[in-house]
Amino acid sequence: MYLTKEVKQEIFAKHGKGNNDTGTAEGQIALFTFRINHLTEHLKKNRKDFNTERSLVKMVGKRRSY
Repeated sequence: MYLTKEVKQEIFAKHGKGNNDTGTAEGQIALFTFRINHLTEHLKKNRKDFNTERSLVKMVGKRRSY
């Protein structure tokens, strides 16, 4: 899986207040951005994957609402 525990801790350490501080808005936005970038790369290779496209649009909206 592309999003392991270590990757999450690294994201939250860089953008949050600590490794285990998963509730801050900055950390959540950084996590959404990481996931959005991953899905964007997936859709560049698989253009007809409409389920992933729908989840990408929902995730962008969720990130925007933060």
